[in-house]
Amino acid sequence: MGGYGAYIWPAYGVAALVMLGLLAASIRASRVNTRVLAALESSGRGRRRARTPNLETKEPGDDAQAS
Repeated sequence: MGGYGAYIWPAYGVAALVMLGLLAASIRASRVNTRVLAALESSGRGRRRARTPNLETKEPGDDAQAS
């Protein structure tokens, strides 16, 4: 490696350790999120409905067309 092996191989090692750490953190977070989701689903509280605009309480001029 032209004398740079002492720098390249440790860099590969550090990169591999960081990637393994990220993988472990992702797996751990996924497990926690799965437990939280299961707890929320078992609580029996359903999803909230999306808000829809109340068309009967429109302000005058909301449908004003430019003439």
